[in-house]
Amino acid sequence: MLAIRTRRRKAAALATAAVLTGLAAPSLTASPATATTTTNTDYDSTYYKDAIGKTGASLKSSLHTIISDQTKLSYSAVWDALKATDEDPDNSGNVILLYSGVSRSKSLNGGDTGDWNREHVWAKSHGDFGTSTGPGTDIHHLRPSDVRVNSVRGNKDFDNGGSAVSEGGGSLTDSNSFEPRDAVKGDVARMIFYMAVRYEGGDGFADLEVNGQVDNGSNPYIGKLSVLKAWNDEDPPDAFEDHRNQVVYDDYQHNRNPFIDHPEWVESIW
Repeated sequence: MLAIRTRRRKAAALATAAVLTGLAAPSLTASPATATTTTNTDYDSTYYKDAIGKTGASLKSSLHTIISDQTKLSYSAVWDALKATDEDPDNSGNVILLYSGVSRSKSLNGGDTGDWNREHVWAKSHGDFGTSTGPGTDIHHLRPSDVRVNSVRGNKDFDNGGSAVSEGGGSLTDSNSFEPRDAVKGDVARMIFYMAVRYEGGDGFADLEVNGQVDNGSNPYIGKLSVLKAWNDEDPPDAFEDHRNQVVYDDYQHNRNPFIDHPEWVESIW
């Protein structure tokens, strides 16, 4: 019995030390474990009730109807929204930059080197929607990004491979594609799939679709479908992404990204 008690005391001490170490460690990137999360079934009997049990085109259509009921923001309002949705959970004065993973002061938003700006993950030229209220201001795919890294990404499609992006957190790029750092590959994929379901040609905007190629130019398409599906599988939603989805739903647009709540729906539709 004494040996058992001793082992238990040692285990408790180690666990306590680990917690204290985590609290003391400085953070440059989001610490997902500190964010409030929901389970992916919390909204199945309410928000998603008309989609549950469906697959394929029927599921896509139902989700489109559900998530199209949203509050739309102006482009200028996006600045303040991103300061809340992408707040560093370890430093309330900072936001986490999508591609680099750097924690940067909320006050450094703008267009100069060293600033962060509003990155359209679905490049706004792919469908030519610009910064119009609607797809151009939908914060489910607008994220803080370092100005220079954002410029490197430009309007490139997503694919694997390329050379390292300087200060890009492990992101890669080549002449026609961009590969984000591993920790947000799934995030990027789920944002792209959200846009393809939310914007189906109504409200005067293009029908956005994911396809199997790069170099899509100004067409309303983004690839590469097989790669984005793999990223969705390899990098499942974490607590930071869950928390962000909840903040967008509760405080801003009042709609959700269904692929964060149910990443398995990607395979069902595509």
